[in-house]
Amino acid sequence: MTGPAPVPFGTSRRSSIGLEWEVGLVDVGSGAMAQVAPQVIEELSPEGRDPRIKPELMRNTVEIATGVCDDVGAVGAELSELLDRVTIAAGVHGAAVLGGAMHPLAHWEDQLVTEKERYTRLVDRIQVFVRQLVTWGLHVHVGVERRDKVLALVQGMLTYAPHLQALSASSPYWGGVDTGYASTRAMLFQQIPTAGLPHQFTEWHEVESYAEDMRRVGVAQEFNEIHWDVRPSPAYGTIEVRICDGPTNVTEAMALAALTHCLVEHLSTELDHGRELPILQPWFVKENKWRAARYGMDATIITSADGDQLAVSDAVAKVLVELEPTAERLGCAEHLAAVGDIVRGGASYQRQRAAANASGGDLEAVVRSMLAEMEAGRPLPAP
Repeated sequence: MTGPAPVPFGTSRRSSIGLEWEVGLVDVGSGAMAQVAPQVIEELSPEGRDPRIKPELMRNTVEIATGVCDDVGAVGAELSELLDRVTIAAGVHGAAVLGGAMHPLAHWEDQLVTEKERYTRLVDRIQVFVRQLVTWGLHVHVGVERRDKVLALVQGMLTYAPHLQALSASSPYWGGVDTGYASTRAMLFQQIPTAGLPHQFTEWHEVESYAEDMRRVGVAQEFNEIHWDVRPSPAYGTIEVRICDGPTNVTEAMALAALTHCLVEHLSTELDHGRELPILQPWFVKENKWRAARYGMDATIITSADGDQLAVSDAVAKVLVELEPTAERLGCAEHLAAVGDIVRGGASYQRQRAAANASGGDLEAVVRSMLAEMEAGRPLPAP
């Protein structure tokens, strides 16, 4: 029996950064989901000529993706330019751009799937559970200069997964109901067999064996069909952090990108110095994911293999201090400081609930507040 096929890991500049942001489209008049993404994308990227503007699983969603950038500031400039283009094109078709991870009132049964072979195959296999994924996320790619670092970085980033999950949580409502979770998206998305937390591999040959097995049994033909919360991205030579709910505004998108960027660079530097990274047992990682999704910024998370625990707000504050030198080196200190604003002012799910409470439970008011944040480009004070 021959060994598994090689999975080449591409070359990229260390700590280069790129970002993918999934955003929704809603009807300007009603605020309901608008199934016009194919028209918007064709207008902006005819025949797929602009790889930065892409379709997603649902026809109510557009993914905007930056190129490879040197720093978070460059990411923000390109992202804002792309978002402006999508906003203008959406307006032509009577739609507006909605951030966040879920539309508070949308029912998945009413949404249309994009006509693409990959998505057709996914729906045929997973059925109702993939149809429920009317969700949007933020994915951050960070360049890794050597393949022998990437799996250690994946494991190290899992220690900080609850920090990112809680800060970004923006999906408390699903189908008009408050689920009791800060991030409903986190719970829904892991219903896909190839999604959720990654296997904590330590050697690249394990990745190659896994990929070969998935191909052999017909689960995933390409590695990018593995939708882990944190994964190697061999085609780009990056570590891809997919934990975050979609933000409702550019300012928070940049804050989350800066935090991810600094964490990866900090861990990479620790490896350079021969230091062991903080690694949690898989069962602690799983528990932390659930706690952050359920309680958001009110979660108490496990911070060490010994079972030490800390309020996630305190854990974030501690990490921000630790990352200050890295942020200065990467030129993103201002964006990283905005993470503290999320802690002080409330994450998106908290602002959404405040908007609902202020309007007597009117979730249309929540949609309006989310649209207002996208237009303003920053979080707005809760009513």
